[in-house]
Amino acid sequence: MNQQEQFRHWQQLDAAHFLHPFSDSRQIGERGTRIITRGEGVYLYDAEGRKLLDGMSGLWCVAVGYGRRELAEVAARQMNELPYYNSFFQCATPAGIELAAKLAEITPPQFQHVYFTGSGSESIDTIIRMVRRYWQLEGEPQRTVIVSRWNGYHGSTIAGASLGGMKFMHEQGLLPMPDVEHINQPYWFERGGDLSPAEFGRRAAAELEAAILLHGPERVAAFIGEPIQGAGGVIIPPESYWPEIQRICDRYGILLVSDEVICGFGRTGQWFGCEYYGTRPDLMSMAKALSSGYLPIGAVMVGDRVAKTLIDKGGEFAHGFTYSAHPVCAAVALANLGIIQREKLVEHVRNAAGPYLQRRWAELAAHPLVGEARGVGLIGALELVKAKQPRTWFEPRGKVGERCRDLAIANGLVMRATRDTMIIAPPLVITPGEIDELIEKAWRTLDQTLIGLQKDGWL
Repeated sequence: MNQQEQFRHWQQLDAAHFLHPFSDSRQIGERGTRIITRGEGVYLYDAEGRKLLDGMSGLWCVAVGYGRRELAEVAARQMNELPYYNSFFQCATPAGIELAAKLAEITPPQFQHVYFTGSGSESIDTIIRMVRRYWQLEGEPQRTVIVSRWNGYHGSTIAGASLGGMKFMHEQGLLPMPDVEHINQPYWFERGGDLSPAEFGRRAAAELEAAILLHGPERVAAFIGEPIQGAGGVIIPPESYWPEIQRICDRYGILLVSDEVICGFGRTGQWFGCEYYGTRPDLMSMAKALSSGYLPIGAVMVGDRVAKTLIDKGGEFAHGFTYSAHPVCAAVALANLGIIQREKLVEHVRNAAGPYLQRRWAELAAHPLVGEARGVGLIGALELVKAKQPRTWFEPRGKVGERCRDLAIANGLVMRATRDTMIIAPPLVITPGEIDELIEKAWRTLDQTLIGLQKDGWL
């Protein structure tokens, strides 16, 4: 079977048997999947022989790049030594213990305890259980309301999708579950109007206080947010936003939860997004770059305030997963964090790659289709608009983004489309030369998108 025959065979098997996440299965069957067969550094290779610069780190995950043989070797050693044991029944494995200690070392000082999960979604479910258990033990069991944001993303389990603010997910699942309140996102480009970013940031944060007062401070348990909303379109809050959120949480004594699944482990140029914005969360969810996606693992960092109550007053916490602190996943995650530290990748993002990408990314704002080019560290977004002044979006939203995404793939660049916002988050190991390549391919893609829209009467 030659390469083309193998590719078609895989596509046929895929269409016959594989139900994909967040995908239209009928459309996949008609169009066929893109089948990725290999990765090296910041590049992917597909079954048709195409080389793609992965501008999305897989799914925000592959911090150290593809093809790190040392991680495969660590996994093989651990599999040969102890492929699995659980962390129930007063048991632990060396890999899980050492990873817990490493996470306590690199996270902000209030975090000395970690609860291991298998994914970011499981971390969010764990946080809901932990938040409500905390308030039970504190003698305030009526504190059950958790506030999050519209268009936020916290996973796709029932609990995660409820906390998340993706309305199309709610419509399909009869969500959200009870005692979840949503406030608007700090999306200045779309919602700021004539307000300055600073004014808008304070106004957006004030919605948290309004939600607390609506339900009653005695009923509100926590606020959860991504430091930068990722899947919602790389919503970068104004500098005034997070300090005000922290002030409100402090005023009413509610727990602050930082969802670090996307921002954690160097993406912003700090180890964690909460450090970039200067907040002091009580809980942090993490996954993705914890292992650079090489194996599935997640975690919840539990701050001193919550940990002390759970440990001193809680007895048995009736919650857990078969694969919590899976020894192979934990060993790979520990080795991955070692690479990030040894190669100084957080510093690389903060001092070199991040500033360079942001300078080059900002150049794209000059393109006729781009209403805003924004970013932090190694995260970027382009708002595609029909007109810049007055700001006018394409209708229906999302079709132009899909067109741009497909053209990017044809040009050898993986970008993600969220409605008509194009998103990138490349591996932390990206070099200046690779950033130049990314920008060149993005320009070419924007030009081709513009020409196609003009030809088809969209402009």
